[in-house]
Amino acid sequence: MDYISVKQAAEKWNISDRRVRILCAEGKIEGVQKHGRAYLIPADTLKPIDGRTMRGMEIPEEFAARFSQIDATKAELDKRRPLTQGELQRLREEFMVEFTYNSNAIEGNTLTLKETAMVLEGFTIDRKPLKDHLEAVGHRDAFLYVQQIITNKVPFTESAIKDIHSLVLMDRPEDKGLYRRIPVRIMGSYHEPPQPYLVAPQMEQLVVEFDKTKKHPIESAALFHLKFEGIHPFIDGNGRTGRLVLNFTLMQHGYPPINVKFADRRHYYDCFDCYYRDGNAGPMIELTAEYVEEALKHYYNINSKSPTF
Repeated sequence: MDYISVKQAAEKWNISDRRVRILCAEGKIEGVQKHGRAYLIPADTLKPIDGRTMRGMEIPEEFAARFSQIDATKAELDKRRPLTQGELQRLREEFMVEFTYNSNAIEGNTLTLKETAMVLEGFTIDRKPLKDHLEAVGHRDAFLYVQQIITNKVPFTESAIKDIHSLVLMDRPEDKGLYRRIPVRIMGSYHEPPQPYLVAPQMEQLVVEFDKTKKHPIESAALFHLKFEGIHPFIDGNGRTGRLVLNFTLMQHGYPPINVKFADRRHYYDCFDCYYRDGNAGPMIELTAEYVEEALKHYYNINSKSPTF
């Protein structure tokens, strides 16, 4: 990795040397190396965002630098030339196919990435269950709905979550959009979801907490996802719905949607174990931050003549 000095960073970002040193000392610049009294800063690091944008937020020290770097990338991306409608549509379609494939595969859907793309184009895959086809179409429709309600600035409510679930579970009309009425267990989990009579009040409380939170949006979204899956409010489709709702909460704050990869499912499950076994939400917050950063850098590179990542 290439590094630059404090003086070079100050010139690059048009701020004082002293300000750069303070940012380094406070851990606001990710990847900084200290040698004696000198700081070495990764050359590809973007200018940290103005700390006032996080004023009033409760930011854990361990995530301060990561959130600052992510928001700096987002701010830089927001300033760049907007993509055309055609370019945006192409990127959204590509993401939707990959997101649908990965989210469904985590839950046992047998369609490959290519087969998922074909099903979403209207094809039928021979020797693959109808259920797998309907799950792909339902997930696609649910993500399109999330995009629509974000555009229309629809508030984050229980009703919106139930609407998302109704689309995910299009193959189960008797269960879609309804909180479960029987106890459930999550096989292999350290946590037992609440009894049915507690589901509605716990969901109501969870949405209220999210609305009033003073945490950074990435941390807040990760925590909501952990608690939502712990409540396990629906009889089926909780994982797919939960990941769609995770993107709803991120997109509401201007972050790109993320794609939890099927290949990362073991690490993803471990994040839930860390929370419900050890009371540690850090791994899920970190995983969410990694995916957000990955998405931002992807769009940044597409929109940059001279990619720096």
